[in-house]
Amino acid sequence: MKNSITLFNTIINLFQQILVIVSALIIPKIILEYLGSNVNGLVSSISQFLSYIYLVEGGVTGVITASLYKPLYNKDYDKISSIFVATKKFYKKIAIIFVIYTIILASFYPIIFNTDFTYIYVFLLTIILSLNLLIQYLFSLSYKVILLADKKNYIVSLTHSLIIIINILLAYLSVSIYPNIHLLKIITSIVYLIQPIIYSNYVVKHYNLNKKAKTDMSLLKSRWDGLAINIAMFIHFSTDIVVLTIFTDLKKVSVYSVFTLVTNGLRQFIAAISSAISPSIGLTYASGNKEAITKKFNTYEFLIFILSFTIFSVAILLILPFVMIYTKNVVDNSYYYPVFGVLVVISEFLYSIYLPHQNLAFAANKFKEMKIPYLIEALLNIIISILLVKNFGLIGVSIGTIIAMLYGMIYHSILTKKILDRPISVFYKKIILFLPISLILMFICYHIGVVEYNIINWLMYAFIYTIIFTLGNVGVSFIFYKEDLTSILNYLFKIKKRSGKNGK
Repeated sequence: MKNSITLFNTIINLFQQILVIVSALIIPKIILEYLGSNVNGLVSSISQFLSYIYLVEGGVTGVITASLYKPLYNKDYDKISSIFVATKKFYKKIAIIFVIYTIILASFYPIIFNTDFTYIYVFLLTIILSLNLLIQYLFSLSYKVILLADKKNYIVSLTHSLIIIINILLAYLSVSIYPNIHLLKIITSIVYLIQPIIYSNYVVKHYNLNKKAKTDMSLLKSRWDGLAINIAMFIHFSTDIVVLTIFTDLKKVSVYSVFTLVTNGLRQFIAAISSAISPSIGLTYASGNKEAITKKFNTYEFLIFILSFTIFSVAILLILPFVMIYTKNVVDNSYYYPVFGVLVVISEFLYSIYLPHQNLAFAANKFKEMKIPYLIEALLNIIISILLVKNFGLIGVSIGTIIAMLYGMIYHSILTKKILDRPISVFYKKIILFLPISLILMFICYHIGVVEYNIINWLMYAFIYTIIFTLGNVGVSFIFYKEDLTSILNYLFKIKKRSGKNGK
């Protein structure tokens, strides 16, 4: 049953991620073609500045999730209730701070940055873009964190999938009636009210929550350790756009946002699979069975390696053709940046391969140990990006991110050794093995080539390249990692076999 839930979560997460990628391609394209590169860059820039609220949150969400694994494993509903009450109070405080921050940002952004838009235009857009996050903090997150910790990802994913579908339809309807960014964004934000309705009904019904339980504030004592992790993760996803906004112009921000449509989608694809597995890692770690957690983690790491090397290798070859096709009808800006395309893919690849290690550290509640290394990672990203952006622009900020990700990867491989008492070489042997294979396959695929930039041609080559890399990586795995590969196949076979028996 537990294995079935993990597989089901993975499938539903992947379905949601496909919709996320589709939405991330459709809605910015609508903005680019109807409203232009400057509006697209403005939306991306303001959204990143609004996301600074995650710094105020201080990483408490990760701390709360780690704190929930043990009471959920023991079915201690009194403890779960006390954590829930503390969480709800904390998020309400964050919501109040966010409202104040949004008003300040909306007031000063159009004064500080030259956007070529009127003051009231930028002010109103900032307020509207904040609605989504405000809804999250006020109504959704306190319920959502319980669902995710208890392997109920499918509820979160199905709800989000419904919202995405509705948003895409309403976005088309919006621009058909009146092509205005304010109208489009206010519609897509209000739809998020569906989330708290579904989450709260399910959690209240299934977890016997006592909303008057004594507040467990002890878990918030770890927030300062979680803050360092939160800053580093925030910087990974936000620094580049903020640096580009300050030191370049909105057209460069638009270029960055279009390229990262691809890499964010791929990263989220990997994260969708990882997030379905990580609660299982957390609950197994809570059981105290070190042999079981080590075996499960090895398989988890191997799966993410195979997926990352396959997906991001194909992306290196096809990201530029995709961007050229995607911006074909955009005439107010050039999007031809081949070197930047390769570098931005590499940065997300590095993050993805150490994602299992990061999730293991979260499950093991190693927030205190991670504080200083994550701050170092954050500073590396900021300082190098600022130093290089003036002379190298987009390439400079991507180099800053890559160096920070390399540091993060090295640190997490060391931390995993401490948690599991597992040799560091286990991780690096995979890199040494799969990297040259990927380079050889890229060389072969590059000489197959993409003849012309059109969607049919691109899809055909994407399919061919994916098959080539999948066969190559699985073939190598069969020789050198047969046990891990067999473990995954046996797992899938057992689920299928059990489902067949249940069907009978």
